[in-house]
Amino acid sequence: MPKVNVYNILGEQVGEIELNEDVFGIEVNQHVLYEVVKNQLANSRQGTQSVKTRAEVRGGGRKPWRQKGTGRARQGSIRAPHWVGGGVAFAPKPRDYGYRVPKKVKRLAMKSALSSKVLNNEIIVLEELNLEEPKTKEMAKILENIKASKKALIVMDKKNINVIKSARNIPNVETTFVNTLNVYDILKFDSFIITKDAVRKVEEVFA
Repeated sequence: MPKVNVYNILGEQVGEIELNEDVFGIEVNQHVLYEVVKNQLANSRQGTQSVKTRAEVRGGGRKPWRQKGTGRARQGSIRAPHWVGGGVAFAPKPRDYGYRVPKKVKRLAMKSALSSKVLNNEIIVLEELNLEEPKTKEMAKILENIKASKKALIVMDKKNINVIKSARNIPNVETTFVNTLNVYDILKFDSFIITKDAVRKVEEVFA
């Protein structure tokens, strides 16, 4: 079973924690990670783009010139796609880009993402993370103490409004909970900061 150090908010090592090998110690499946991240990004697309086709552009009902005898190429409308001001061929229209990925694939991707953080030494386990009041300066100091990267994801087992408010003004730092954790967020951030209680909850869900 993989072991990682546990730190307090001062950056001092206060112990070790054994991670569940079935969640944090599997072989990373790159293809599954790619498929699930692609799915997440596709599902988050708005799909509201809309461009006019030749049928929707105003004008162009009259034939610009007669079919034969002018020496010029035949034309049927000044709103054909090759004309300036004409419609767009195969114009994009509002659509839903979302699609579904099997649950087993999502589960494997989550385990692969978590295991990659352990493999790359990008996981930081905190004994606990509590602040008496919302204070961005204090949160920045904690991140400095634990030597977190500039891009950091803080994972908690339950909602802590002081931590959320303290972290939200720091660039490239986000907070999330075990039940809203996703593959894209895990991979997007360089430091994966998680509380000891959240680790146990993750293992409970994905083991």
